[in-house]
Amino acid sequence: MTRLDLTPFYRSAIGFDRMANLVDNLFQTSETGNTNWPPYNIEKIGETDYRITMAVAGFFEEDLDVTIHEGTLIVTGQNSQETIDEEKTYLYRGIAGRQFERRFQLADFIEIKSASLQNGLLHINLKREVPEQMKPRKINISSQPAHDKTIN
Repeated sequence: MTRLDLTPFYRSAIGFDRMANLVDNLFQTSETGNTNWPPYNIEKIGETDYRITMAVAGFFEEDLDVTIHEGTLIVTGQNSQETIDEEKTYLYRGIAGRQFERRFQLADFIEIKSASLQNGLLHINLKREVPEQMKPRKINISSQPAHDKTIN
């Protein structure tokens, strides 16, 4: 796939660089060229709670890295078993153990709560926590006129 050069938009638009980055990321592929691996699910498990589950069979905790950088969740995997597997002769190899990098663009106020590896599945728990000052507030309307009293 051809990569789009959005540099002219960066020069002429102020405040839209994040939007340009989002569009640019749509056309990028991972190092392996396969953007469909590893498979994952995104589920809503509560009012403000979410979970990303990735199938990472054959990876150990030390092989996986979960980081956040500039609003992007980056999950990478480098399988330490690959060097051991080179000595083996496979008749059929259906379990992919190749390295990967998967990126997720996070919405505002999304925070990572935890990550765990169980039965070949990496679970990343997320929570949307909007700061109090950003939440909508109801203002009571009274029938009495407001009087400002000045202090002398």
